[in-house]
Amino acid sequence: MPRIPLEDNFTDIIGKAQRGLQLTDDALATAANVPVADLQAVKQGEIQEITLLALARPLGLDRNALLALARREWYPEQPIFKRGFAMFNTTFEDMTVNSYLVWDVKTRLAAAFDTGADARPILDTIAGEGLTLRYIFLTHTHEDHIADLDRLAATGAGVWASELEPSDRPGAKTFQENAHFHLGELSIKTLFTWGHSPGMTTYFISGLSWPLAIVGDALFAGSMGGSPTHFEIQLRHNKQKILKLPADTVLACGHGPLTTLKQEKQHNPFFARRS
Repeated sequence: MPRIPLEDNFTDIIGKAQRGLQLTDDALATAANVPVADLQAVKQGEIQEITLLALARPLGLDRNALLALARREWYPEQPIFKRGFAMFNTTFEDMTVNSYLVWDVKTRLAAAFDTGADARPILDTIAGEGLTLRYIFLTHTHEDHIADLDRLAATGAGVWASELEPSDRPGAKTFQENAHFHLGELSIKTLFTWGHSPGMTTYFISGLSWPLAIVGDALFAGSMGGSPTHFEIQLRHNKQKILKLPADTVLACGHGPLTTLKQEKQHNPFFARRS
């Protein structure tokens, strides 16, 4: 798979934090003690390092991590799973979206997480690996993540989503937080990490090469899912539930590349040195 770009650049991160905190340009410029014109130039993509560093504090961002992303100095090292895991990146309108497949190598039972824009690569992997798809888990129900649900659900696998954001597909089921599912030696636990959407769910999976958290749009490599109305809740859930997972956890995000908990604690402006 070709290198997947980061979902957000430094202007996206500033915009998400500013909207989430409901700060006008005038209020943010005053809090950062910078001219409004400089703030607006940065938001248009101009790398003014002094202005960037000043903006970080009132936005609750780590200044060094923000500057490193603006300079394009960091990209997450990609973890390797020897078996039982596959990532799919498909095009939806003007962006790409991720979906995932995990399976138990002994029983060949599998679970898919979201569908992306096109579920055919998932189905090809299921056929090639001789798998039986038992579960389809939805991180949330935004269209880009479930665009090909009908095709994938035609396998007969059960469709599951949070009770806070159920799927409208007939026969779909819901779960509460801390529900447990099993695929042979694999264990899947549900964590409610909502904010970006009403029922955003993180799935924590053990039994693979590394602990794995499929986080949807709760968190991205170097960023997080935006929410103009529930930003603080999303931020809190990320800190309290995702960042408290085992240190070697791999994070499989709804957009952008894979990352790891360790890397996000070092390089994500929302969480670096503040987790």
